[in-house]
Amino acid sequence: MGMVKSETVIGQLDALAALARETSERLGESVADVADVVIRALEGGGRLFFCGNGGSAADAQHLAAEYVVRFQRDRPGLPALALTTDTSVLTAAGNDLGYEKVFSRQLEAVAREGDILFLHSTSGESENLIEAAGTAKQLGVGTVALLAKGGGRLRDRVDHALVVPTDSTARAQEIHLALGHIICDLVDERFAKEDG
Repeated sequence: MGMVKSETVIGQLDALAALARETSERLGESVADVADVVIRALEGGGRLFFCGNGGSAADAQHLAAEYVVRFQRDRPGLPALALTTDTSVLTAAGNDLGYEKVFSRQLEAVAREGDILFLHSTSGESENLIEAAGTAKQLGVGTVALLAKGGGRLRDRVDHALVVPTDSTARAQEIHLALGHIICDLVDERFAKEDG
């Protein structure tokens, strides 16, 4: 018999399932609204940008890849970019401008009105995401934040705040990825139909 009890595993998965149910009840309509916004942006020639720190950076990259390559259906590639992946840009901006500018500077260079920026944050307090949201607003770029822990300062600085009702960073990131996949699936369905 192992040192880890299966009850611990079952308890954690049950807690995740309960959080998913609560998120569905609280955010279901808002997630559908975000999918509509993304579809309209892409149909209008807009692009998607994703950013976050740490595990949220990994989620940002993961979701950008789903749009560019494919999710569950064959369809044309969709324009999406994670602002977390170019080490030369990130380190130059961090060194020359400060870490709070690593995403906003990239938006200044490549984003335009009609694009959408996804900001991934469990705390809603990361300065580089708050800066990016402000830059996006100045550029006419729509903003969607995947948040938790009440949403922090970022909650009121974005067009669409999807605040998962938890204070657990791990559970929030798990639900953020699920929400990102749901939005991508709805977009996928639209563009697969359009193409076929």
